Amino acid sequence: MKTHEIRERFTQHFVKTGHEAVPSASLILDDPNLLFVNAGMVPFKPYFLGQQNPPFPNGLATSIQKCVRTLDIEEVGITTRHNTFFQMAGNFSFGQYFKEGAIKNAWSLLTGSVEDGGFGLDPERLWVTVYLDDDEAADIWHEQVGVPRERIQRLGMEDNYWSMGIPGPCGPCSEIYYDRGPEYGAEGGPVADDNRYMEIWNLVFMQNERGEGIGKGNFEILGPLPKKNIDTGLGIERVACILQGVDNVYETDLLRPVIDAAEELTGAKYGEGASDQDNIRFRVIADHSRTGMMLILDGVTPGNEGRGYILRRLLRRIIRSARLLGATAPSMERFMNTIMDTMTPSYPEIADNRERILRVAIAEEKAFLKTLESGTKLFDEAVEELKSTSRAATPKILSGEKAFELHDTYGFPIDLTLEMAQEAGLEVDMDGFNEAMGEQRRRAKADNQAKKHGHADLSLYREWVDNNPTVFTGYETLTSDAKIIGLVRDGQKVNEVHEGEQVEVILDQSPLYAEAGGQTADRGRLYAGESLLEVGDVQKIGKKLWVHKATVTAGGIDLGASVTAEVDEKWRHGAVQAHSATHLIHAALRQVLGPTAVQAGSLNRPGYLRFDFNYTEQLSPAQLEEIALITNQAVDAHFAVNTIETSLEQAKQMGAMALFGESYGSQVRVVEMGGPFSIELCGGTHVANTSEIGPVSVLGESSVGSGARRIEAYSGMDAFRYYSKETALVEGISRELKIQSEDLPERIAQLTEKLKAAEKQIDELHKARLMAQTADMIGGAITVNGFTVISVRLPNNVSGGDLRTVATDIKNRLGDEAGVVVLASENEGGKTPFIVGATKAAVARGIKAGDLVKTISGYVDGKGGGKPDMAQGSGANAEGLQAAFNALRDELEKA
Repeated sequence: MKTHEIRERFTQHFVKTGHEAVPSASLILDDPNLLFVNAGMVPFKPYFLGQQNPPFPNGLATSIQKCVRTLDIEEVGITTRHNTFFQMAGNFSFGQYFKEGAIKNAWSLLTGSVEDGGFGLDPERLWVTVYLDDDEAADIWHEQVGVPRERIQRLGMEDNYWSMGIPGPCGPCSEIYYDRGPEYGAEGGPVADDNRYMEIWNLVFMQNERGEGIGKGNFEILGPLPKKNIDTGLGIERVACILQGVDNVYETDLLRPVIDAAEELTGAKYGEGASDQDNIRFRVIADHSRTGMMLILDGVTPGNEGRGYILRRLLRRIIRSARLLGATAPSMERFMNTIMDTMTPSYPEIADNRERILRVAIAEEKAFLKTLESGTKLFDEAVEELKSTSRAATPKILSGEKAFELHDTYGFPIDLTLEMAQEAGLEVDMDGFNEAMGEQRRRAKADNQAKKHGHADLSLYREWVDNNPTVFTGYETLTSDAKIIGLVRDGQKVNEVHEGEQVEVILDQSPLYAEAGGQTADRGRLYAGESLLEVGDVQKIGKKLWVHKATVTAGGIDLGASVTAEVDEKWRHGAVQAHSATHLIHAALRQVLGPTAVQAGSLNRPGYLRFDFNYTEQLSPAQLEEIALITNQAVDAHFAVNTIETSLEQAKQMGAMALFGESYGSQVRVVEMGGPFSIELCGGTHVANTSEIGPVSVLGESSVGSGARRIEAYSGMDAFRYYSKETALVEGISRELKIQSEDLPERIAQLTEKLKAAEKQIDELHKARLMAQTADMIGGAITVNGFTVISVRLPNNVSGGDLRTVATDIKNRLGDEAGVVVLASENEGGKTPFIVGATKAAVARGIKAGDLVKTISGYVDGKGGGKPDMAQGSGANAEGLQAAFNALRDELEKA
């Protein structure tokens, strides 16, 4: 049975029993505690936490949720049952059926005949576990379902008690296992061997509320929940493994084709006869290809932090694994095409994003191959230095610091460093590497904790979210009469507020736009009689409650009072100009770059906008100019701006574009400008006609990470002011140079060339002057312990590169002498570059320039390093140079 059919059977089984089918949420949710959705119940958390009432008519729902877990990326492929991306099928009951319903629903699907829509599993091969004292669940399994007592096992809190890890709902669970047979391990059920007995479904009985605590079992049970809920999770990949008769999840119909492609590209073989390491690498390629593809599909691009870093790490592990298996040519395109072919039946949106996914993945491969090249060069240099300085009898060990530098600075995987070190006859100081990694993780964790703001206590707003959603009137009017239905001050509900206080005001209706979709919130005011509140921000809670953050500037206000809510008209005018201009730029961008240039985020405020999009190449000046031209032509075209309320399905048929990471209800708002020119799903406010936007000045574009670019622009009067300023600047330069403005580019190019030629001539004269002094420097040499020592403090502002040139020249002039050259200077900003050179004869006597540089560093508050014959550094204390020279001579006396 194919995986896609397994998904369909699961969904249809629960739809027939009254559950509403809920589409999978994006892997990216607005949750400060999660990088990615990591469990099927995550999109339903507000209902389980009691923050909102579930919107499902029967109180029942079912979904197949995309999930990603990346805590132990290095473990992928070692076990054969875990993936970073997986599909979690679940059924959910919010205060409806409980243990009996959950158990019977699961059993009927698993053991029902294939002809009747079930999975057709042999009931004799199914085992279950329950929580230690959950006699109720054990009795249902035995007395009502018919599972023998000997196939019902009891486990403790670590295994069979579920919570979210924070105060909130919790409860015992019951897990269903499939016995794969004696060839997979020992008899005795899940407690004896969880490899032979594969867990396929977890039924969670949410019946209690937990308190504070750490870990899976170290918390207090506060009491029963007002309503008992059901949350289940069936692993689609594990069921596929069983129904397709394969040993592990990597050999199912979704992932095995990627392994086959890897065999063709690398020449290596997977399975029996291959080494464990090679089999792991094949599984890494298969797993990470799928996860990487799904992350790119949901709008993630490779980067150096957060979600982007996870994606980059996954893609680079694919490339590295293929390389270690023997691939000599780029392989990402083949892997991505293969996994898209297997996943498209379940996720049709892949087809529309195929070219974009390939573009992002291939660009990251090209970048990493360059990284591998530079990292290999650094590794080779480290090996050469290590071999030249280590004694024959001493083990040659690559320092943990150097291994960490390769990993952290060059993105060089540690296992690749280990393999290359082994080939070079070296060991790696893994203790030192792990210590450096640990320190980095501690810093990252501290930084993350500092940034993380956690979950707001949204339960405070639940009454309003459930019963009094704010009616937004701002599409039609800028002023509305409203009633205050809630006041919150310092996180507490209050009945009145007074002058000077900061307050959150909840209205039954409001014309002020709440921040969403990249558009900043409106500013405005609330007033009644002599009382005035200035609104500086408006935020949504639960997607339907407007919270106005305001300051009481006059009088006071009471709960239940009637007020007039008014939008700052000038603010709104600038905001709608910028927001509508964002839509035009998006449309122009797709005309110029094609459909793979997909929106990855935006921000617009009065007069200014920025637009992020997924694209791997820098835009040319001609492309940028064309985008600006098309945008302003759309303004000049006087396009009517129309809004349409329709179903999500109808909006898609109209060609409306959606934003990655956004979740949409069944009814959506479509904003259309100029017919097919621009049509997008958008809940924001807009101009009535594109001519109201005024001029749009595109400021430029830049990179915001691998595979992501950003365009910035001004609109309306801000664009006019920008153009006026630029015009005045051009006119001023033209007057200064006494030429026409159209001749400026050529004249500036001429002046630039003259300046470059003059700078080059000055540099050559400067170097010639320095080189002319080398004879005098050699003439001032002293002899220390048989070494010819030249230590000179050169005139100020000599660069480190020039120091190296002079030191090399002096070394060459010393010929076969055992000579040591020490040069330093003092540059602007108090920086003190210095260099130490040692001739071949000096190195033969045991002198290491790198060691001498470290000696100097201690006297000038600096650092440095290098090879035995040449090393350099920089300090911040030029006053210590003479003492440093003296200390260096003392070391030579002992050599």
